[in-house]
Amino acid sequence: MSKHQISSGLDYAPTADTEKVVEPGEFIFASAFFDHGHIHGQTNGLKDAGATLKWAYDPDPDRLAAFLSKHPEARPAESYEQILNDPDVQLVCAAAVPSERAGIGFRALESGKDYFTDKSPFTTLEQLGTARKLVEKTGRKYMVYYSERLHNEGGMAAGKLIEDGAVGRVLQVINLAPHRLSKPIRPDWFFDKEKYGGILTDIGSHQFEQFLHYTGAKDATVNFARVENFNHPDTPGLEDFGEASLTADNGASFYCRLDWFTPDGSASWGDGRTFVVGTEGTMEVRKYMDVAREAPASKIFLVNGEEEREIQCLENTGFPFFGELILDCIHRTENAMSQAHAFKAAELSMLAQHMADEC
Repeated sequence: MSKHQISSGLDYAPTADTEKVVEPGEFIFASAFFDHGHIHGQTNGLKDAGATLKWAYDPDPDRLAAFLSKHPEARPAESYEQILNDPDVQLVCAAAVPSERAGIGFRALESGKDYFTDKSPFTTLEQLGTARKLVEKTGRKYMVYYSERLHNEGGMAAGKLIEDGAVGRVLQVINLAPHRLSKPIRPDWFFDKEKYGGILTDIGSHQFEQFLHYTGAKDATVNFARVENFNHPDTPGLEDFGEASLTADNGASFYCRLDWFTPDGSASWGDGRTFVVGTEGTMEVRKYMDVAREAPASKIFLVNGEEEREIQCLENTGFPFFGELILDCIHRTENAMSQAHAFKAAELSMLAQHMADEC
């Protein structure tokens, strides 16, 4: 059974009773750099699938103490180097300031560890280029927590339905991704574009990953991209609105809208929705709520040549990505997500950001 807290995206950290793919102590990981609350979702997912959390590290003692209160089995590390020097650690899980995620990951790869970072995994194309070279050189994984699909039951169920042919060949995906700003509790880096990379790089990486997955595309071209600061002149580094249009290498089209305008009256941090049009059917995914009816909620509305139905996904789908990732790290396979896919989603988000910045 999954457990959700949906009022704040900053603290969104699902957990679920799921099949353990390893025995205790068989797969050991460490969590480090807790700048974003997504670290708890990343850690929960790995623990739920059977991984053993050995170490926790953050340079801020208060953040470290808060993490240990939720994950008391972890040992507090005195430094990141202590984790990297432990031969038992197979994977490092981190949610640092976005601009720092790549450097932290490079050190993990060079130490013989796999790396699992919060999105966005990079803020520059140069970081991506270095990551590609290091992955090839070391043979280690640089995986990304694209939680809007990987840790959302509707998002995961939609992929399985598409794979099973429920809507035929996917022609278009539309992602709407409103978020609650929660401005008073955001750290300073959140308003510094150089550190978070821009709204398309940051939130957009979620959306481009879903587009690639649902369409089966390997690449895409950015047709249009725009970013704005519509309503927050006191924080000029914040982009509170973004949108982009892409065309995939297989012809499928994509549009996404991202914003920080979730109203305070909303039960959820964002009424995230995905719309899919296929040759044989259509699908709407309501990821976190059903406005004025149900929250939390995760459901799919499917219409095809055989039926129209509402599919309840909450607490019915689970989060198989984490178990698959653990087994991929052990067996050096790519069942959870290919490295090329993880990198391409990030690349497209940064290319869209660059186009918007130049407009």
